[in-house]
Parts: sequence; structure tokens; C-alpha cells
Amino acid sequence: MAVALLVAAGSGERLGAGRPKAFVALAGRPMLAWSLDAIRAAGIDDIVVALPAGHDAPEGCIGIAGGATRSESVRAALAAAPPSDAVVVHDAARPLVTPEHFTAALEALAHADCAIAAAPMTDTVKEAGPDRLVSATLDRTRLWAIQTPQAFRRAALAGALDVAADVLAQATDDAWLVERAGGTVRVVESTPANFKVTTPHDLRLVDHLLADRLSRPSAH
Repeated sequence: MAVALLVAAGSGERLGAGRPKAFVALAGRPMLAWSLDAIRAAGIDDIVVALPAGHDAPEGCIGIAGGATRSESVRAALAAAPPSDAVVVHDAARPLVTPEHFTAALEALAHADCAIAAAPMTDTVKEAGPDRLVSATLDRTRLWAIQTPQAFRRAALAGALDVAADVLAQATDDAWLVERAGGTVRVVESTPANFKVTTPHDLRLVDHLLADRLSRPSAH
């Protein structure tokens, strides 16, 4: 049994949309609605949404106020979640997620404390210091671009989140907190199509892709 935590409390300032990112319209619907569809299609009925101030939870979801940082929002959402063996965390800013992303991550928990969607790196990646001089070229065959959803054994996530606020503020994803606590994290292969909406260009692209999805006969 799994519960989903949908992180939707971001301000979306970089989008310049004048409203929180998760509530920007994409193909005629709020951005977070697309992730909710995928979560429910994956068979997950219990959903907690971390929200910006002044916004109500979508129908059928538990709503909580988001925290000052992403991981604080996750910790608050976990505290409000119904009992479960597993937890899957997803960013509403990835509206192209599919039900299969959720099911694959949850299935991989059979062999790890945490399982994360990730795309293999295809670009050459170099390391450089503040002086912008390259110090190393990394082996891209061992590198993954991390996404959400991220699935967790509930006890592992709760323990990893039980840290000071300054540690939570350092976390760019919750899997890092599990790594830090000594837990095992397994990569579940995804594709670059499950990208995060960050810029106005991303927004226009996702709007086009979702509108195209709706126009297909299978979408009706």
C-alpha cells in the first residue's frame, strides 16, 4: 500500500506567470492536475498535496501548507499522510510523468530503501571550479539526471527527514537525505521526456505536448 506526496508549493517566479507554478494552466488545466491523473492511474488513491498559501487541495486530496524548503514541504506532507508501507514523492512541475513512472519506482523498493526515476546522461559532463577551468571530464556512463517520482520505504523516508532545518535546506532531492542516512537508493531508468518545468520555454513546450496528447483519439 502506497501514499503519494505531491510537492506543489513552489512560487514559480522564474516562469513569470504571476501565480504559483503548480496552478499555471497547461492545455486548459492546472499543471498539478496532470500529475494527479498519473498518480491515480497508477492505482494510488491516498494523495497529500503540499500547497502554496491561499490555495485549497484538489478534490479527493489532503492539502497541507508547504514549508520554506522543498524537503520541509515533504516532511509536512508525510506527517499528514495516512498509514502506508511505501511513499512516493513527486514534483508537480513534472506534468509529463506517466503512471508507469510510479509503478516502476514502487516495484524497485523490493531491492532498496529508495528508488528514483532518472534519465541516463547523454551530454559530455565536465567539472570546473569557480575559475571556470575544467578539472575533470566525468564518465557519463555512470551519470544519471535525477527526476521524480521517488519512492521510499516509509520508515526510511521518515528517518531521513528527521534532521535539522539547515540539513533539509541543502537537499535538492529527498533521495540525498536517504543516502546521507546510510540507506540504499536504486535508479529506475526514465527518459528526458519527464522533464521539470522551470523556464517560460519549458512551459510553452509542455503546453504543446499536452495539447497534442489531448488531440489524439485515445485521449477521449
